Amino acid sequence: MLKIIGKKTQNTLLLTLLLFAGGKTLAQTNDTSLPKLIEKNGRHAFLVDGKPFLMLGGQAHNSSAWPALMPAVWKSAGVMHLNTLEVPIYWEQVEPQPGRFNFSLVDTLLTQARQHNVHLVLLWFGTWKNGSNHYMPEWMKRDAEKYPNITGKTGKPIDSPSPHSKATLDADIKAFSAVMRYLKQADEQHTVIMVQVENEPGSWDTVRDYSAKAQKLFEGDVPAQLLKPAVLKALNVSEHSKGSWTKVFGDRADEYFQAWSIARFIEQVAAAGKAEYPLPLYVNVALRDPLTNPPATHYESGGATDNVIPIWKVAAPSINLLAPDIYLSGSERVLKVIDLYTRADNPLFIPEAGLIADNAKYFYDVLAHGGIGFSPFGIDDNGDSSNDDHLAELLSPFADKYAMAAPMMRELAQWAFEDKIKAVVEHEDGAEQSIKLGAWDAIVKFGSGRGGELKPNKDHNGKAMIVSLNENKFIATGTNCRITFRPAGSNTGTAWQYLKVEEGWYDQGVFKSLRILNGDETDWGGPAIGDKPRVLQISLVVR
Repeated sequence: MLKIIGKKTQNTLLLTLLLFAGGKTLAQTNDTSLPKLIEKNGRHAFLVDGKPFLMLGGQAHNSSAWPALMPAVWKSAGVMHLNTLEVPIYWEQVEPQPGRFNFSLVDTLLTQARQHNVHLVLLWFGTWKNGSNHYMPEWMKRDAEKYPNITGKTGKPIDSPSPHSKATLDADIKAFSAVMRYLKQADEQHTVIMVQVENEPGSWDTVRDYSAKAQKLFEGDVPAQLLKPAVLKALNVSEHSKGSWTKVFGDRADEYFQAWSIARFIEQVAAAGKAEYPLPLYVNVALRDPLTNPPATHYESGGATDNVIPIWKVAAPSINLLAPDIYLSGSERVLKVIDLYTRADNPLFIPEAGLIADNAKYFYDVLAHGGIGFSPFGIDDNGDSSNDDHLAELLSPFADKYAMAAPMMRELAQWAFEDKIKAVVEHEDGAEQSIKLGAWDAIVKFGSGRGGELKPNKDHNGKAMIVSLNENKFIATGTNCRITFRPAGSNTGTAWQYLKVEEGWYDQGVFKSLRILNGDETDWGGPAIGDKPRVLQISLVVR
C-alpha cells in the first residue's frame, strides 16, 4: 500500500492512481503539487515536482544566513554541487517587536536560491536552538517571568526554555504560523521543499523541568496516548502499566516526561504551521550513544533520541520525520544510528553531519537504507571563503560524491525507494565486506592500487555502492576499493565472467558510456576505484 504520510485515505488513493496509472513509475509523473513524502512497503520517497528527489545538501553555519554572509555560502554550494541548501531563519529577526513581522531575510533567501537553481530547507530557530532559547526575540528574553526557562532539580535556573510555558508556546505558534503563511504566498515555485521546526530541542544540565507547574504534571497520570500496548511494548514497559510517570516508567520517568513535554509543545507549533502551508516538517536530533544506553544526564534530554522515538511519534504526529545529526565517531556507532532512524514510520534524512572527510562515506549507506537526503554542516567555513584551496580541500570529500550523484539524482532516489541499492563502508579494521545481490555476491576489498594486494587506506575511507538493474546487470560506484563478483551461495564454483564493464555517466535517465574497461582495469579480481568516485555499469554472465 502506498500512502502519503499524515494524509487522509482519499488523498492516498489519488496519489496511488497518479503514480501507477498506465504503468508509469514515479519518475514519469507530471505532478507539480507541493513537495510530499510517500511510503510503500516501509520505504520512502520524497517527491519534488512530482518526482523522486534526493537532497544533495549542505547546511550553512548558524549565523551565516545574513545577506552579507550569503556570498560565501553560495560559493561553497557551487563547489559542492548542491541541489539543496539548509539555512536558518531567526525568530529574533522575523519578529523584532511583538506581532510585527519582517520577512526580508526570507525574501533574500528565496531570490538567491532561485538564481542559483537550488532548493531550500529552512531551519526555524525558534524556542529551541541546541537546547537553549538564544534565538528568541529580545522582547521575550527581557521578560523571563512570562517566558520562563527550566528549573533544575536543585532549584537552579537552567539555560533552556520551559516546555510548560503557555506564553512561550502561544508566541512560537504565532510566529511560525506567520512564516508558513508568508511562504505560501511568496513561494509558488516551491523553492522551499521542507522546514525544520526548532533546532535540537531538549535540555542540558537537567533531565527535565522541576518547576512547580512541571512537577504537578509529572506527579499526575501518564497520558492515555502513551499507555497503548504498542507504545508501551516499544518502550519495554509492561502493557498493563498505568498511573504516574514514575510508576509506569521507573528510572526513565524523568527523561520520558521531558520528551513528551517537548514533543507536545513542538507538535502544537508544527500543526499550526501546517494549517497555513502543509510542507513536510522535521525535527533534528542531538544524539546519544546508540550502543550503551547511557542515562539522560549524559546527553541532551527530551530530544528525539533513539530510545524515545516511540514517544515522539505519538506526541508529535504533525512532524513527518525525526532526523539524526551525525557528530558521533566510529563506523559502528554511525551505522547503528542510521539503522535506528530507518523506520516504516520515519523517512531517513541526515540534516547535519560533521564536516570531516570520514563522514562522506556514509552518504552511500544512507542511500542503501532508502534515505531521502544527506547534508554536512558548516559548508561556508563560518563565512570565510577567502582561501579557495582550503575550501576545496574542506569540501572535496562531499563534493566528489555529489558531482557523481547529481546527474543521476532522480534515478538514485527512485532506486532507493525501490530498495535496489546496497552499500558498504570501510570499518576501522579495514576488513573486506560482502554484498548479497540475489544470484550474485559482490566482495569489496578496501585500498588502492591495481594489481596484487591493495595498499591499505590510511583513513579507512573506502566505500562501495551497488545498484541492481536486473539479475545480471549492476551500477557500481565507490572510492578506494575493488569490487569482485561471484555466483552466490552453492554456485560459488560456477564459471562466470564479465560480459561488459563500462565507465560512464547518466544523462536524462540514460547511461552514457565513456569507455569499456578490460585488461588491467578488470583482470586483478575486479574493477578498482581510486580516490575519485566513478560510475560503472557491469554486466555478468555465467559460462
